[in-house]
Amino acid sequence: MTYALALVVVGASIAPVIYVIIGGFRTTPQIVADPAALPDPWVGENYVRVLTQSGFWQQAFNSAVVAFGTTLGVVTLGLCAAFVLARYTFRGRELLYTFFTLGLLFPAGAAILPLYLMLRDMALINSYFAVILPQIAFALPLTIVILRPFLTAVPKELEDAAAIDGTGRLGFLWRIMLPLSRPALVTVGILAFVTSWNAFLLPLLVLGDADLHTLPLGVQNFSSQYTSDTAGILAFTSMAMLPALVFFTIAEKQIVGGLQGAVKG
Repeated sequence: MTYALALVVVGASIAPVIYVIIGGFRTTPQIVADPAALPDPWVGENYVRVLTQSGFWQQAFNSAVVAFGTTLGVVTLGLCAAFVLARYTFRGRELLYTFFTLGLLFPAGAAILPLYLMLRDMALINSYFAVILPQIAFALPLTIVILRPFLTAVPKELEDAAAIDGTGRLGFLWRIMLPLSRPALVTVGILAFVTSWNAFLLPLLVLGDADLHTLPLGVQNFSSQYTSDTAGILAFTSMAMLPALVFFTIAEKQIVGGLQGAVKG
């Protein structure tokens, strides 16, 4: 029963993705005539047009800059904050950790208006930083929740032995904690990357310049421009989601291991 339910969930998750990808190899008249049929014949013109005429590569570059910038900031700041909360003892530590965890309950959409006004006052509108900085802030709570158990689980004796050998706190973090926390770091990095790659609302509000648009905005623009070209829209959508999908699939085992470690911690 469990496996049957799992197969149903997997099928429901994968079927739309497969439909979008295969739909890009059909023509719009084929889709209108029989939406559920396979391509007959298979047509690659839609994907060629997306890659050569739609501004796809510029939007993919913008998405990559934003996603990698967000991932770097999330992993770096999240690791530093989690290390302090896990290995340092100070008054108010648990209160500070609770403050971060409460960030998981705060919906990003509720902060859109004040966030926009703040970014405007900082003259960051229409720049990569207008997307990267807020995404880092919203990703930090989950990052700290995942990383802290890994860093806490490292025995204190190992830190004492490193101190005897002359290794300072930063050296201990770099040489010992980083390798041991690799599954958790990969997990938070991939989650931050995929979330940033698929972000739509924030880039829509702060990136008015079309040259800075990311792929989710590109999908919207393409859909608005070619409303009757269903096959082309499916091709553009599948190309936009493919990098994040491949990235997530390759690192799936690392993500599972990182989340399991966080739960055990």
